[in-house]
Amino acid sequence: MEIDPFRIRDHVAHFDSIVSDIVQASESTRETLSMSGNVAYGDGPSETLDIFYPERTRKNLPVHMFIHGGYWRMFSKRDYSCVANTVTQAGAIAVIIDYALMPAHRMEVLVDQVTRAKRWVIGQIAEYGGDPSTLTVSGHSAGAHLASFLFHESTVPSSVKGAFLLGGLYDLAPLQRSFLRDEIALTDEEVARFTPLSHHHDPHCRVILAVGAEETHPFHAQSNAFLSTLREQGLPAFLRVVAGRNHMDSVRDLGILGSEAGDLLARLVTGEP
Repeated sequence: MEIDPFRIRDHVAHFDSIVSDIVQASESTRETLSMSGNVAYGDGPSETLDIFYPERTRKNLPVHMFIHGGYWRMFSKRDYSCVANTVTQAGAIAVIIDYALMPAHRMEVLVDQVTRAKRWVIGQIAEYGGDPSTLTVSGHSAGAHLASFLFHESTVPSSVKGAFLLGGLYDLAPLQRSFLRDEIALTDEEVARFTPLSHHHDPHCRVILAVGAEETHPFHAQSNAFLSTLREQGLPAFLRVVAGRNHMDSVRDLGILGSEAGDLLARLVTGEP
């Protein structure tokens, strides 16, 4: 029987161990970094975000917003607090957001939530010491998919200076034939509305796409396809293949400054090429 290339657990030998590393690192981050927790960006129970601060005067700081993955149906912002380590060490405020999960909620709700979270950051982050004109965003896997709607043509000007999308999903149709068919049951209408490859994006946003060298074929193919789409639309877009990394240890590295993925994120935050 062919192994489903989207079922990450079947392709990452130490899946549970890596997830445990990420969660433990995130708990440590919450204990050590200065933060404002569970700030509401909406009225729903999942519409909250955590704000982490660097050790410097909180005034006009760069701002970065991260969206976690989990195929839209698992994990939370708390599990990925560790990404704030890299962001704050780069001198920026880190905003890690939560959103509702499928299948209890549909894709339309999730996309609306992350776009409203961005609007909240732009409108309110100055009160927390951030400069909204410096906003950059990132996401992993399903979070990369959701992050693509933060620099979507419908929001031009998007107010997003740069985006870092790691191990993302940009064509939803193949997921209807994957193990996710029974878990989130994407409809044809959702595929048509929320496939980034069929959308247009803000040409002023610089985008770094990244994929682990040891990811399965669809993640490489979709990253390359989205790269071409973005470049055709006039965006300054680049692709980086992260050496020796799979779908899970690549995102673990986002919280580790000095790793390839962590350094790519830090450079995005600081505006370095």
